[in-house]
Amino acid sequence: MEYSEILYDVTESIATVTLHRPDRMNAFTGTMMREMIDAFDRIDADDDVRAVIITGSGDRAFCAGADLAAGGATFAKGGSDVQTEVGVPRDGGGLLTLRIFESTKPVIGAINGAAVGVGSTMTLPMDIRLASDTARFGFVFSRRGIVPEACSSFFLPKVVGLSTALEWTFSGRVFPVADAHEAGLIRSLHEPDDLVPAARALATEIAENTSAVSVTATRQLLWRMAGADHPM
Repeated sequence: MEYSEILYDVTESIATVTLHRPDRMNAFTGTMMREMIDAFDRIDADDDVRAVIITGSGDRAFCAGADLAAGGATFAKGGSDVQTEVGVPRDGGGLLTLRIFESTKPVIGAINGAAVGVGSTMTLPMDIRLASDTARFGFVFSRRGIVPEACSSFFLPKVVGLSTALEWTFSGRVFPVADAHEAGLIRSLHEPDDLVPAARALATEIAENTSAVSVTATRQLLWRMAGADHPM
């Protein structure tokens, strides 16, 4: 697949996927969804890739949410043009987060700016999130008359706890990165120019010092047990 809305690079066993619509603050589209899913398929098929970094182009936004150029029609089909066999629309953000969840490689988010709506929810199945000290977050769905999407009702309480998840989704407010850091959504804060290098340093530590099979199995064990009702 030729990519038009993401950039894809593999260097020294680290794959970097960059959301690349800087003129639209990297707003999410069906094209971006399909390209990111394809990139994860490529990553899983490439044994030389040991870790993944997801970031955005420019310094304004990681992802400003769904592209609202279509107005109210943006969510008319569930946010994607993908349907089930019986004609039920699929949630586009959910298709992406499920694919990230299924990744066999560790996924590191380098959140370089505003992350709103699906820009926030797509980060939740990433394993470790670093952020620029200029980043902001917003689970703004209640202010749009819709409910949280992209499987965030599963992921968000597990990452930050139920009470914080409820406050953020009830209020729909956009909040500073310091709040995200305090709640555990973000692992560490960085100057904008230091963000991707810090993510690469973490990815390199994993790539150079661990067993690929062990990391893959550990990732699935921890994520899947997070939803289990019994330790067996």
